[in-house]
Amino acid sequence: MKILLTGGSGMVGRNVAEHLAGSSKELIAPASSEMNLLDPLSTLEYIRFVRPDVIIHAAGRVGGIQANMAAPVSFLSENWDMGRNIMLAAREAGVTRLLNLGSSCMYPKNSPEALKEEDILSGTLEPTNEGYAIAKCAVAKLGGYISAEDPRFQYKTLVPCNLYGRYDKFDPAHSHLVPAVIRKLHHAKINSQESVDIWGDGSARREFMYAGDLADAILRGIDHYETLPALMNVGLGHDHSVNDYYRIAAEVVGYAGRFDHDLSKPVGMMRKLTDVTRASDWGWKFKTSLEDGLRAAYSYYLETGAL
Repeated sequence: MKILLTGGSGMVGRNVAEHLAGSSKELIAPASSEMNLLDPLSTLEYIRFVRPDVIIHAAGRVGGIQANMAAPVSFLSENWDMGRNIMLAAREAGVTRLLNLGSSCMYPKNSPEALKEEDILSGTLEPTNEGYAIAKCAVAKLGGYISAEDPRFQYKTLVPCNLYGRYDKFDPAHSHLVPAVIRKLHHAKINSQESVDIWGDGSARREFMYAGDLADAILRGIDHYETLPALMNVGLGHDHSVNDYYRIAAEVVGYAGRFDHDLSKPVGMMRKLTDVTRASDWGWKFKTSLEDGLRAAYSYYLETGAL
């Protein structure tokens, strides 16, 4: 099997490559200089040249609250352009299987219940990452439309919850909650800080899954493509408060100071939990505990030397 992977240099892409190492599958993960997803002609020409059996679309412009709030135009336009170009080019080239990665940001804000796949586009999006979410919703819908127009093309979307792990971004200008917390606590430890700030009161709840578990779900999807639902959440099915992430990460990092809450800072949704019934019925469940995942992420952070 020949697999074309977009976003091969990102966290998800590198975890997929790591999981495929030693397998009989051929993985092709071009750099943007080889296949420019923002250029529809470049994308089509590359797909025609490679002639993959399946495409995994994991590329995208990603970032935390600060990055999304600072550049909503780019987060909307670039993610839409990349998704549209890869799907339309794949259809033009006759590639019948494409696995697209969505985001739990696609769901309405402040839902008190676990988010089910049918809840997408059923309410107002979270303003702090609205541009990114709109693009992700549109790309998933495009894949569904292509499949509906011609059932030969089975373009499916996995909707992962928030991710962290090896190959994550730890730069606070671009990072999500977990890598930002790891970096902040590490610096607090080595600088002997007495306290660390937490944005908001820490009661907001988040579902963060180890990225290696998403890679496992993706590859199971490739191997069992016919039974894979057209739209499926990939998550834990439970969440933790922001305070919990700080507390457990502090134990992993070895920081023993106190936490102060900055109530002037934005916190995004108060809760964002995915319903994993479809994934469970399909036969998949996460494997990595939060403690083990944080240890792996912190070890990677120390290994990179970007401290």
